[in-house]
Amino acid sequence: MAASDVQHGGAATATATAANVVPCVTLNTGHAMPVLGFGTGSSSPPADLPAIIARAVCLGYRHIDTAAVYGTEGAVGAAVAEAVRGGAVASRGDLFVTTKLSMVDALPARVVTALRESLTRLGLDYVDLFLVHWPVTIAKKDPAGELSRDNVDRMVPFDMEGVWRGMEECHRLGLARSIGVSNFSATKMSRLLALAAVPPAVNQVEMNVGWRQEKVREVCGESGVVVAAYSPLGAYGAHWGSDAVMKNGVLHDVAARREKTIAQVALRWLYEQQGVCVVARSFNEDRMKQNMDIFDWELNEEDKRMIAGIPQRRASQGEYFVSPDGPYKSIHDLWDGEI
Repeated sequence: MAASDVQHGGAATATATAANVVPCVTLNTGHAMPVLGFGTGSSSPPADLPAIIARAVCLGYRHIDTAAVYGTEGAVGAAVAEAVRGGAVASRGDLFVTTKLSMVDALPARVVTALRESLTRLGLDYVDLFLVHWPVTIAKKDPAGELSRDNVDRMVPFDMEGVWRGMEECHRLGLARSIGVSNFSATKMSRLLALAAVPPAVNQVEMNVGWRQEKVREVCGESGVVVAAYSPLGAYGAHWGSDAVMKNGVLHDVAARREKTIAQVALRWLYEQQGVCVVARSFNEDRMKQNMDIFDWELNEEDKRMIAGIPQRRASQGEYFVSPDGPYKSIHDLWDGEI
């Protein structure tokens, strides 16, 4: 991330100190995106999630990440309204809100309508960033029902160009200030960049010390697309999931020597060494504070050498979208061999 791309966004509140004002990166649309996002995806969101998000804003978070499939857009909208009403921020414009297009809405004729529905749940006139959640289209048995394994008819071919034209229309209408994608391989990014009239601003992908995404970062870097890391602290299982980061012996040693937490080392490595933005999720206030404390120190050469030797493997395989009768018949197909 070039120094010229980084600025400080959002005035600090009475609760947020100067030390935890989050820098921003300028997207290809000219809009500033805070490099640290507050994630809201959870299999069981807490009942007091709106209050937790509002507290995160008071602590200094300015980027809130949600998605239609998370079921947390309502909570995010309530928190945004409370942050403005309570004076944690001066206006809606001080916050950067990201949401994502559901796989069941990844159809050319559904994109604009789906975003309007998300905006209704959020209680907002626009989102700062709208992402295609996966390069996947799912047909539901009951179009009005919840997305679940019992309500999936079949995987159908993903119309990349048609869906992207819908995303561009969302941008043209002012419903989304910036548009982008998530879980796109380097190959799919190259295809999208070749057909896009409005290029994607962001590709949000799984990325952490255990999965560095070299190919994706190379393609995005050459094209001015910002990479954002989800699961920066690991997820999706014990061996190659959370344990690959939070119980990693190398990170433990680096953190102990630097008197930092393992999470702080993992997040700092992504921001400093990989030049990417991160979306970190914690509903614990102490950890929320700790995750922000990554901007006023650096890893040394020994730290970086040790972290570079951590074995690599993708944790979020996307097996759910693989089907012998669908467009992706294997994990290899879904990720274009980038596994």
